[in-house]
This record gives sequence, structure tokens and C-alpha cells, in this order.
Amino acid sequence: MQTWDVIIVGGGIVGLSLSIALHKRGAKILLVERGEPGREASHAAAGMLADCTLETPSTLQPLATASARMYPEFVHELQDESGLDVDLRSQGTIVFPPGEHIHERPGFALNSLLPTPLAELEPGLADPTRPAIYLKERSVDPRALVAAALKAAKHREVDISSGTTVTEILQADGRVTGVRTDKTAYNAPVVVNCAGAWAGSLPPHSFPTRPVKGQMLSVVGAPHDVLRHVIRSPEVYLVPRSDGRIVIGATVEEAGYDKRTDADTIQRMHQAALRMIPALRQARLLEAWAGLRPGTPDDLPILGPTSAPGYFVATGHFRDGILLAPITAHVMAQLVTGLKPEYDISAFSPARFVK
Repeated sequence: MQTWDVIIVGGGIVGLSLSIALHKRGAKILLVERGEPGREASHAAAGMLADCTLETPSTLQPLATASARMYPEFVHELQDESGLDVDLRSQGTIVFPPGEHIHERPGFALNSLLPTPLAELEPGLADPTRPAIYLKERSVDPRALVAAALKAAKHREVDISSGTTVTEILQADGRVTGVRTDKTAYNAPVVVNCAGAWAGSLPPHSFPTRPVKGQMLSVVGAPHDVLRHVIRSPEVYLVPRSDGRIVIGATVEEAGYDKRTDADTIQRMHQAALRMIPALRQARLLEAWAGLRPGTPDDLPILGPTSAPGYFVATGHFRDGILLAPITAHVMAQLVTGLKPEYDISAFSPARFVK
């Protein structure tokens, strides 16, 4: 019977990135995905690589910063192996924070407020006098990123089983021996659960992950260069793509596994974007969609070993799955191969939810 060194459950950007990182270390990998690789939270994401936001928990900041710094090399390797462009943009982000005392907010230094007047940075803004901050952040097209990671994984001969739902983590004498699916069983001495919003329900262990719905839309056909930077505001965020698309989002909803979009909600976000950038009225609606982010009770990822030898978890990235993919793959590959992780991930241990 065929066996692998590691089985990864979940084919989003985290699972794909980890499969590549482990393959680099000589491991034979099987990735099992319930649907089509990269078509859940990774497919729905906006792609802002925002490592310093008002919502970033301080515990997560070191990993977020490290991962953002890894991105150029991470992308270079994926593009080189896949031959695909993932549209990594470095124009930066304009943030419209809530409240007036933006200089008092943690994580933002006065010297990063604005390099030039806002009207010069973004001539299309309806209100160029609004208090704002400029951040040297990048953005990426998550769908292109996943496509490149999938092609790179296949190039490295990672085995991929799609359309197969893992139903149980198999054990013998207390150790992991593989996984059971709705179709068959696969053998490996190590299993890593990267199943996102579905990660919490694999017997015999459970984790308090839950789906957090986010609705988004995209427009196309706006005047050239109408939006140069990513814009984040309390009302809406806008993420430009190099091909002319502009992504607008996003809601944060506790709606279970419902991925339906609501016309009124999409219209509200669209109108907020038009108020901010009036020239977007010339653009047409291209697409509306919803995704399910993997949330946890403390809004922190779940990273590390479980009480069952050979069983690891890497999930719960909530709104930061795209950003945290490089660092998650890096530290989890170290951990799975018996090395001490380069970064302290003890705060993200699955054990914190065990009573």
C-alpha cells in the first residue's frame, strides 16, 4: 500500500505553501482537498499584505511582519517554478483610520503619515483633505498566487487528491497513521490539518474554528490609473489589480457555511467605493462573491502539534491567510521535520483550547 511522509489536509494557500516547503526538505507529500485546491478562502481573499493594522493582535505582529518581509522571495520562487505572474504590487496603502487622533494609534509612526499630499497620491479621491496614513505595504492577487502555488506543487511532484473529504484522522497505539476520507484511506506517519474553516471537525480531535463570511465585489473598466494604491477605510477597502480590476470589500459576518451574496450588501459596499472614488462610476460590476475565513475564539491562528504524536494543525488565520502563508509554511515545515521553529509559536498552540 502506498504511503507518504506527510499528508496535508486542505489545499488553500497555507496547505499548498507547506507542501512546497516540506518537499524542499525531502518529504514525500500527499495533499487532500475536499473541493478544488485554492477555491475557498484563498480564492475569495483581497490580497492585502497588511502586516500592521489596528486589528492585528500584538501577539501576532512578529509573525505578520516576518511574513510580509518574506513575500518578495516567496513570490519570486513561485513565479519562477510556475511561469505565472501573481501581480505582487508595491505601491503601498493609504489608510483612513477611524477617529481623529491617528498619530496616537499604536503601530503608526508620524513619519509614515503621508510622503506627499493626498491629492497627489490619489487624485481621484472625492475628499483629499481627509486625515490619512501611508504605509509601505504590498498586495497580491490571491487567485493568481494560488494558481502559481498549485502549479509549483505539481511541478515538485506533490501528490494531490481533489474532491475528497477527510472524515477522520487515523491513529494506532496513540500515533497518527494517516487519514480516512469519504472514498478511501491514505497512510502517513504525519498529518497536518490545514483545512481552514473546516479544520475543527476531524475526529478524534476538535478545534474551535468557525467560518466567518466575507462578501466582496470587483469592478472593471474604470479610467486608467484611477486608483494607484490600496485604500483601507472604516467604510470599505479597495485593492487595485494591474489588469484594471478593482476589488472592493468586505463584510465580516457570522453566517455559518452560507456563501451566498446579498444584493443590498454588495450595493452598499459599491456605493461606499463610489463616494470615495467618483470616477469608479464609469466602471462596471464584474463579479460578486463570498468566502469563509477560518476564525477562532481569540482571533489567533492555531499552529503546532496536537496531543497525538504526528498530528499537527495550521489553521485559523482568519483575515490573514494570504499574508501569513510564507511564515506558516516556514515554521510548520521546521516543526514537522523535528527542528525548533525559528519563531516562537507557543501562543498559537492547539493546547490553549484543551480543557
